Amino acid sequence: MSERDWIASWLSTPRWERYLHACGSDATKALKLYEWNLQLASAIMHDIAHIEVAVRNIYDRTIASSFTSNTHWLFDPHSPVVRPLLRTRRGKTIDLNTRNRASIDDAKRRIRSQHPTPGQVIAELPFGFWRHLTDTAHEKTLWVPYLNRAFPKGTDRKQVECRLTLINQVRNRASHHEPLFTSARRNELLKAQHAIVTLAQLLLPELADHIQTTSIVNETLRFSSRPQESR
Repeated sequence: MSERDWIASWLSTPRWERYLHACGSDATKALKLYEWNLQLASAIMHDIAHIEVAVRNIYDRTIASSFTSNTHWLFDPHSPVVRPLLRTRRGKTIDLNTRNRASIDDAKRRIRSQHPTPGQVIAELPFGFWRHLTDTAHEKTLWVPYLNRAFPKGTDRKQVECRLTLINQVRNRASHHEPLFTSARRNELLKAQHAIVTLAQLLLPELADHIQTTSIVNETLRFSSRPQESR
């Protein structure tokens, strides 16, 4: 089987063709570009993993410290994260916390325990769950009474939401092995890295220093033998 054929069988023809096109149909260069793309995805996922763990743990502690209940806020049906949050859009009433409840239920099922602990559930919740807690819909129910306390006084909720949204987008691209080598994707990745450091500085400055010290994103982008785009 030729190099083109076995790689297409492995990656799928549509995915492989994107790399071939970027390398002027040179299969050897295209395969090197694919490997470099994986290295770049791994590099940004390292940084994202640090901020993801920080966000979920700090958000949990911040909500728990003010939520008056004998039941953890993830499990209490009266929690602002769980209870119905009804809004009318285009004449229809929808519950904006439906997604949260589904995420929590899915996390519990993955744990496969009759009595999952809050810590177990928190570890299973997707990044999108935490991003959702800082959106416009939860400003009055979560940001104002709880989550603003996780940040320095005067922090703009919209800016936090925008940064989390960008990080989540890049996380999804990297985890689904999407091409990151185009100029647009590299710029998006660098913006996400800046958002990661900025959020870390707001939540835990020492973590921001650690991320900047251990990150290899810029090193990977500067790697001199990285295959160049053909256009």
